Formats: sequence, C-alpha cells, structure tokens
Amino acid sequence: MASRKVLSQSRTWATGILPFGARRAGRALTHHLLTNQTLFMFVVLLAMMFGFAELSPYFLTRDNLLQVTVQAAVICMLGAGQTFVILTAGIDLGVGSVLALVTVVSAIVMESWAGLARSNVLIAGQQGGGLIPGFIAGLLVGAACGLANGVVIGKLRVPPFVATLGMMGIARGLALIVTEGIPRFRLAPGSDFLGQGRVLGIPVPTIAVLVLYAVCYVILTRTRLGRYTYAIGSNPQATLLSGVNIPRYLVAVYMISGLTAALAGLTEMSRIGSGQPAGGQGYELDSIAAVVLGGTSLLGGEGRILGTLIGALIIAILRNGLNILNVSAFWQQVAIGVIIIIAVFADQVRRGSRR
Repeated sequence: MASRKVLSQSRTWATGILPFGARRAGRALTHHLLTNQTLFMFVVLLAMMFGFAELSPYFLTRDNLLQVTVQAAVICMLGAGQTFVILTAGIDLGVGSVLALVTVVSAIVMESWAGLARSNVLIAGQQGGGLIPGFIAGLLVGAACGLANGVVIGKLRVPPFVATLGMMGIARGLALIVTEGIPRFRLAPGSDFLGQGRVLGIPVPTIAVLVLYAVCYVILTRTRLGRYTYAIGSNPQATLLSGVNIPRYLVAVYMISGLTAALAGLTEMSRIGSGQPAGGQGYELDSIAAVVLGGTSLLGGEGRILGTLIGALIIAILRNGLNILNVSAFWQQVAIGVIIIIAVFADQVRRGSRR
C-alpha cells in the first residue's frame, strides 16, 4: 500500500509540476525568440532552407549552397558598411553608384597600365602588373566617396538621406562620364581571382566576406569607434555632451561604408570580368534590406553585424530558391519587399514590447 501511494504521488508530481515547468521554459524561449530579431531571422533562414529543400532536390547540394554564398557576397559586403551607417541613425543611398564608379576606375587603370606596358614606358618588372594599381585605385575611390559623405554629413550637417542621395547621382554620373557609358573589359591578368577563384574548394568571395565580417565584429565590439557608433545612434546629444567628436567618427563610419562598397565593386568586377558604369543599380536597397532583416534598427543605436550577414543570406537564398522553382524575377522583388515590411514591423513590435 505504501509503495502504491508513493507511486501515485510521483505520477501526480510528474503530470502536474513538470508540464508547468516545461510551459514556463517554452514561454521564456518563445519570448526570447520574438524579442531577439537576429535569432528570429536565423530561424527563418533555416526554415527557408528546409522549405526549398523539400520543394527541390537541387537546393541543398554543396555546389548550390556555395553558389548562394557567392551570389550573396556583394550584398554582404555592402551590408557590412551599411550596418555602421544605420547604427548611427544614418543611411547610405550611394553604395550602388559608388560600386559602379569603383569598377570602371579600376578597369581604366588596368587598361592604362597595359597601354603603358605596350609602349615600353614601364620597365620589364612592372609590365603586366596593373592588377594591384587597379585594385588600389578602386579602394581609394571608395574611400574618397565615403570621406565626402562623412564631411558633408558630419561637418556641414546635411541630412544623411540628402547627402548620400546626392552622392548616388554624382558617382553614377562620373562612372558614365569617364566611360561614355561603355563597359570596360580589358582587365589585368589575375583579376578574376577575387570573384571567381577558390581556396581549398571554397570560393574566394565567401572567404572575403567571412574575413570582412570578423573585422567588422571586432571593430564594433572591441574598439572605441564601435562603442561611439552605437552611442551616436542611440543618443547623439548625450554623446556630444560626453566630449565625443561626433563629426570625426561620422567621417570614419562613412569611409568604412565607402571602403566596403569598393571591395564589393572589385569583387563584382572580378566576377563578371568588366567594369560596368550601369552596374550596382538597386544594390543600395538590397544592402539596407539586409541590415533591417538582420535586426538593426533604422532609428540607430541597436543591431548586430552578424544579423546583417543573416539578412543578406536570406535575400540570396530567397532569390536562389525561387530561381530553381522558375519563379519570375518580378515576383522575387515582391517577395523581398514583403519580407522587408514584415521585418520592420517585427522591429517595431519588439521595441514596443520592451517599453
């Protein structure tokens, strides 16, 4: 009788106490999932992958997944710099045009270097070496565009939307002027490695993205620039009263955006084998979408660089999966737009729940 009573009590405890604890843990997990947009979008990313895998046997193949990372590389690079900008409550609408300008300037420098080699102006050791000068020229162009944005926004106090909208037109116009609207195809030997090469079977653009995000993570979490980037976006008045030179750090932030746009441009040029003055159209919106999907608030001061990587992968996987399913590119744009709206709404709900 005693043993039966103990057994009955243990069953009562198991059916009464444990379900309550499980429900409580489940609610806590659900709350954490809903309030952490980066984690939530990672779950969405996994769900999309498994969903497309069920619809097509070709999606989860190794070659296709590596191709997705290559397709996402340019937007990942643009999104990394855009994350810094949006964290300061700013925006950079010129990254697509800067990308195009970088590709054509780099291609022109490579062509000019080849012309000097043919005319025997260069010594023997310098002939055929236009790759490095071309890449350096592209990086300098990106940094210069970022510097101009930073000075106009930080020093002249022009709103970021207006300043970068102006840079969008300036960079695009310069790209068309210097090329007369004609793509440049004569690149230096070896220029295709950045966009098409592989190291141990892994695409070079994928490796470049991982290295870039590791560097950005360290900057945002371990340096003064990272701390002030969050502070400027969170409370600029308090940051200014704390003695922080906000214009100087805004210049640095927009230069980072310009440099990542340059890296994206060099990768794009290397992948397609030409400098395209009309390239990069719409990339600024894709980069902003990646940042917002990753949980960075458009109001500034809140977000994670890892979230941007997840957001860019969501866009790339969505496009890749829909392409495999033969869905029109027009409908793909509709799907991405809907996802962006949902992501911004989720951010507003998340902020409201914290209040």
